[in-house]
Amino acid sequence: MLADMIQRLFERSLGDAAQSEAREGKWLPALWAEVEEMGLPLALLSEEQGGFGLAPADQGEALRLLGHLAVPLPVAETMAANRLLAEAGLPLAEGAAGLARADDLTLADGRLSGTVHRVAWGENLDCLALAVGNTLYHVPRSGWTLTEPGTALNFHPRPSLAIDWVVDASAPLPHDPLAEGATVRAFQIAGALEAALDLTLEHTATRVQFGKPLQKNQVVQHELAKLAGELACATAAADLAAEALARGDLRGVAAGSLRAREAAGNGASIATQMHGAIGFTREHPLHLFTTSLWTWRDEFGGQVFWATLLGRAAMAAGEEGYWPMVTEL
Repeated sequence: MLADMIQRLFERSLGDAAQSEAREGKWLPALWAEVEEMGLPLALLSEEQGGFGLAPADQGEALRLLGHLAVPLPVAETMAANRLLAEAGLPLAEGAAGLARADDLTLADGRLSGTVHRVAWGENLDCLALAVGNTLYHVPRSGWTLTEPGTALNFHPRPSLAIDWVVDASAPLPHDPLAEGATVRAFQIAGALEAALDLTLEHTATRVQFGKPLQKNQVVQHELAKLAGELACATAAADLAAEALARGDLRGVAAGSLRAREAAGNGASIATQMHGAIGFTREHPLHLFTTSLWTWRDEFGGQVFWATLLGRAAMAAGEEGYWPMVTEL
């Protein structure tokens, strides 16, 4: 039922004009108001925490849909930030929220200061769920100023925030925000890949060259199968990351996140190639998904971070422990 509600909301209110405004870095206040009215920012919370009490599979479906619909608002980030804040016993966001780790910030005389880089829609956030070391901070909008503007590959804002805030809301960190964010991005990647596959199937079925649809070409069929395979891998990888996050296993999050990120790059390349030059243009909806795939692939740790974590775990397991480690993931 929630999936149907999400689908109807964004199909009704997120048209080409709204996507064009978001590509220019503009906030969509009317759409965000509808998101809040539906209660989506609290969707990942238990009923006791004030949320929907969704089963893990339903949580993943909601996040996947946000990717499938190319939602140009920090809905997924707010959902993830609220889950982290709720688990830590900190106040929830009253509006949009960001999620970040910045271990180079300093705490002196009760004041937290430093810079958090490339925060999604940073200018429009109500608060930031910010991890420094083993502490989680609920940093309100008054606790930072914008320093460097920034833009992601999908054209959405990624400014840097200069934190200068007298701490009044902190708690021990329940789990790593990078793991939370990486898991959310894995589901969004799976959703965006599904949309890219749908568009590619439609294009190759209707585009005629040399007297027959592209889809009749054996080479094109092979590439479509590869794209479908990347979607299947990303979907399974997101589920793996979510299960690992629930049990606090960073190795599992790393494995799932890495495979989803690999699928993002491979899938975007195939979809773009199958569309030809039109796939690069703003006039075609494919770019909403390929640019998001490239953006999400590099956020919340990036491939190098998670590959390094997984590699170190494998080295630490040693010759006798390597295979048991792999089979436990």
